[in-house]
Amino acid sequence: MKNNISIFVCFSLLCAILSGCVEKNAGWNENAKSTKGFNDSFDDLDAFNQGITPNIGGNSMRESPAIQEATMRPYQVAGKWYYPEKVSLGDKFDGYASWYGPDFHAKKTSNGETYNMYAHTAAHKTFPMNTVVKVLNVENGKSTIVRINDRGPFVEGRIIDLSSAAANDIDMVKVGTAKVRLEVIGFGGVINKDMKMQNVESDDVLNNEFKVANTPKSVSGGDFAIQVGAFRRYEGAQITQERFSHNPPYQSVIKEFELNGAPIYRVFLRGFQSEKEARDFLKKNTQIQGGFFIRD
Repeated sequence: MKNNISIFVCFSLLCAILSGCVEKNAGWNENAKSTKGFNDSFDDLDAFNQGITPNIGGNSMRESPAIQEATMRPYQVAGKWYYPEKVSLGDKFDGYASWYGPDFHAKKTSNGETYNMYAHTAAHKTFPMNTVVKVLNVENGKSTIVRINDRGPFVEGRIIDLSSAAANDIDMVKVGTAKVRLEVIGFGGVINKDMKMQNVESDDVLNNEFKVANTPKSVSGGDFAIQVGAFRRYEGAQITQERFSHNPPYQSVIKEFELNGAPIYRVFLRGFQSEKEARDFLKKNTQIQGGFFIRD
């Protein structure tokens, strides 16, 4: 155990030293494609769309109490102690964001994943792993959505370290840092493992990082709704809606939105009266592990 703690602290310290140089990373390459064949596969929706095979064991690993307990322990970097703590839906935080890219690509994150600079993830010093956060660049109004899978940035005044993809979304790659507002909007964000078994083409499954304008302000029928899929083609949404249509008293619905001028079809299970009810439903229904739930 002592060896594990030492390794974690050393890795965190390395992140602290290097994070101050993040702005010097190579510029964003819009034509770049994620690398396949890493030792660990990915299971984020956006990584899945890049052609990376989902990690079938990822859900059980991330839901393991031991793994979660380890990432919630106090830790020390450069003589300063940090205390991970729980957050709630709707919590907001203001501060500065930085980003990290090529220097860390394909290296391990604090929760044991492999960092993919083309996926929409981020590092935070204290948020629980797999917290889903909306990041608003208050300087230009652009926003994105990320999942926390790493610790950092260990630089005074910065509250989040974004992946290259997320930094590109809010147009902060060139400047290196930006004033942002964080809002906790969900937990999980893991890919629905059964999508490919339903004859849904992989290129039809969309990422889960939708801009605020594309996020429904209300999905009637309860206080919370679980997003179980998002698709470019209506047929893919229909297949998923049918799969989840037999869960009374909850109702599966398809909502049409627009993303970059093109229609997208998002599938929700609605009717949850509380965050706890939605969480309990996800735990009991393993076929939708990784469901992305939002405040209704």
